Amino acid sequence: MNTPLLAQRRCGVLLHPTSLPGPGYCGDFGADARRFVDLIADAGLGIWQVLPLGPTHPDGCPYQSFSVHAGSPDLIDLQWLVQHGWLSGEQADRGLSDRDAKREALNLASDAFFRQFETEARSPMASAYRQFLESADFWLEDYVRFHVFRHAQDMRNWADWPVGLRDRDPATADAFAAQLAPQIARLRFRQFVFDCQWRELREYANARGVLLFGDIPIYVHLESADVWAHQALFDLGEDGRPVTVTGVPPDYFCAEGQLWGNPQYNWEKMRETDFHWWLQRFDSAAKQFDIARIDHFRALQAYWEIPADAATAREGHWVDAPGRELLQAVRHAYPGLKLVAENLGSITAEVEALRREFGLPGMLILQFAFDGNPDNPYLNHLHESGDIVYTGTHDNDTTLGWYNSLDAETRRKVYGYFDNPPEDMPWMLIHQAMASAANTAIIPWQDFLGLDGAHRMNTPGTTEGNWRWRFDWAQVPTGLGGHIEQLLSSSGRRLPDLARPPAGKKLQAKG
Repeated sequence: MNTPLLAQRRCGVLLHPTSLPGPGYCGDFGADARRFVDLIADAGLGIWQVLPLGPTHPDGCPYQSFSVHAGSPDLIDLQWLVQHGWLSGEQADRGLSDRDAKREALNLASDAFFRQFETEARSPMASAYRQFLESADFWLEDYVRFHVFRHAQDMRNWADWPVGLRDRDPATADAFAAQLAPQIARLRFRQFVFDCQWRELREYANARGVLLFGDIPIYVHLESADVWAHQALFDLGEDGRPVTVTGVPPDYFCAEGQLWGNPQYNWEKMRETDFHWWLQRFDSAAKQFDIARIDHFRALQAYWEIPADAATAREGHWVDAPGRELLQAVRHAYPGLKLVAENLGSITAEVEALRREFGLPGMLILQFAFDGNPDNPYLNHLHESGDIVYTGTHDNDTTLGWYNSLDAETRRKVYGYFDNPPEDMPWMLIHQAMASAANTAIIPWQDFLGLDGAHRMNTPGTTEGNWRWRFDWAQVPTGLGGHIEQLLSSSGRRLPDLARPPAGKKLQAKG
């Protein structure tokens, strides 16, 4: 399933696009994204790892999306719309303040696009739009209908919609969609724009030698187009409500376990349909990314099933999953797809056997290495070349924040394990990640910036204050790129220089 791509020594950076700087309420695919690509490419970093890119609920969690295929409108660059003549500069500026303002700006751009579409139906952009509709037909209509129907139903859960809409009666749904045709067209346009902009950004990054590394969340939100459109594939009652839900048992992150609450899959129905729904997900990942991580990979071997009425995740139990059959189907359909397994948490020999059978790199987190166990697999001397080493992930504290939280004795053990190198944190741990036998190293951008725990992205098991962090260009130290480049060179991770595209070059959108 994997190719020699990850056999070459490389280093990359972990940063979600929402964390980019910029004038808006969150980062987007605009000029700051290209500036970031230029910075990391010039330093010799060859991978940009992002979190899921789907449309999020109000909490902003990218792992709880309204769709496994759609893109988040929050990430759309409004200046791109100005450049195409669908939005004025003043309208774009007004759209930067918050989500509602941005969506209003997108509506104005959509209206302008369709007016142009009527008179210039053979233009390259009109052709690209038609091509996009064709390529996205297996998910787009379900998504736009779900979104528009939900708004028309005062944001109620889809299980509480009138029965005809809840159960997707064709006549009822078609009639309601016809009444809401203008709103539906606007949402199609948003997804078209997202697709164009992400393709352009990916092409720009690839031209600079940077691979895009994405994420496939293992579960989907109950309030999503995916569950509403494919109810038989989930463990739901006749009323559309979950019978069992997802989570994990008590672990390093949370003593009570984590009760995620997503509906569990109906794996028997998945088998009966030859995993078609899953294959579509991997198809979307292959179109968006150069590398994709399967989040919570262990659930493909066995998953933690919790009764829907349980108070905590402790009430769950393990159930075997047909992950081997699914991965066989993926390998057959996409033999060149480059996948990574997120194998963190309660990992058993069976999970690791499944991962190794399909040649999937696993994850090694240095912050997890110092529990006193000499056989801890995260210790550097036990690393294997085929895996990916991290100082930490988006679910960890920053390395400086983590180190500051340790007691004095554990701090001494951390430095002692590495023979007391002279560097301060976080650069000491970054250096050790670079020196690892693992061919791929990924460093969170907060660590490269030397930021403390006030800048972490997410604290698992909590619901407040997550997914909001952004950096500022003023936080980037002078000479950071050169410092990174020196570490890459000394650890054999520096990639050959690639010619930089001319400044301001806009790559052509594709449908």
